[in-house]
Amino acid sequence: MKRFVTLLVLLILLVGAAAAAWVYAGVRRPYRGYSAEEQFVDIRPGTGTRAIGERLVEAGVVRDQLTFRIALLMSGRATRLKAGEYRFVEAATAGEVIGKLARGDVYVVPVTFPEGLTIAEMAKIAEAKGFGPAAAFVEASRDAALIRALDPAARDLEGYLFPETYPLSRHADARGIVRLMTDAFDRALSPDLRAAARARGLSIRQLVTLASIVEKETAKPEERPLVASVYENRLRIGMPLQCDPTVIFALEQAGRYHGNLHHDDLSFDSPYNTYRYPGLPPGPIAAPGRASLEAVVHPADSTYLYFVSRNDGSHEFATTLDEHNRNVQKYQVEYFREIRAGGAGRGGRGGH
Repeated sequence: MKRFVTLLVLLILLVGAAAAAWVYAGVRRPYRGYSAEEQFVDIRPGTGTRAIGERLVEAGVVRDQLTFRIALLMSGRATRLKAGEYRFVEAATAGEVIGKLARGDVYVVPVTFPEGLTIAEMAKIAEAKGFGPAAAFVEASRDAALIRALDPAARDLEGYLFPETYPLSRHADARGIVRLMTDAFDRALSPDLRAAARARGLSIRQLVTLASIVEKETAKPEERPLVASVYENRLRIGMPLQCDPTVIFALEQAGRYHGNLHHDDLSFDSPYNTYRYPGLPPGPIAAPGRASLEAVVHPADSTYLYFVSRNDGSHEFATTLDEHNRNVQKYQVEYFREIRAGGAGRGGRGGH
């Protein structure tokens, strides 16, 4: 009898060891129980570990609850699993799945809104990335209440949707995206930047409007403070801004811009036409980035009143009209005369 008991105990130990080895192997073995190319699992905030395990098993990401529970115990991360939507495409061990949830490697779609875009242009990007029709984005951008504390006079969010790359949930909608962008703009207006604007006598609306003009005029970082100084100098002496991008914005709003600005367009009657109306236009004409905002509150110390395109993305600056006219002759008249005569190069309209 004693020998029998000993053998029975050994047998139980062997069976237990075999079962433990089988379970351990199962925890370490990659598993993929779904047939689709990818599988998404959405873990809601406040979901317990048992419910998380059930969701993973149901989705075919983890083999079974026992495997999940053992892997979770082995990981020591039971209290670290984070909510969010997760994307799975390859076979993974239960430990790897748990690690993904513990790190919070949620699935996002990065969407970049470059500097200098209008609401309409941003709406097209959102639509192209699969976040609903452009019209829904435009409609959401009419909610000026989102920036009421910044700009009580705003009628929409033009200029206040901060340009940067946003990691978005694939379920994000236009209103949620717009709110993210206005929140980012509010953060971009740091206390130091706001104080510098006040010191220059600029309201937030004036700051953003002027920064949007700077943003549209040049993409070169080193030129932004110079461009800002030109417009500051003009405003100080009461000289019209005569800014082409403001006219283009007016034409776009009226559905009359078709890719080229003509001389006759400069007489288009709109408060945004800075050739006809002095001072700043009524509001921003695009979304300025942080560098353009900084350039407005920290413009270059210059006497420049003019600048003209060199047709390579840079500009030539001038203090007097005679000097400016010489620059226009060189970089516009002669340049395009050479092109028409068969010379090499490309360029666009420029000159202020």
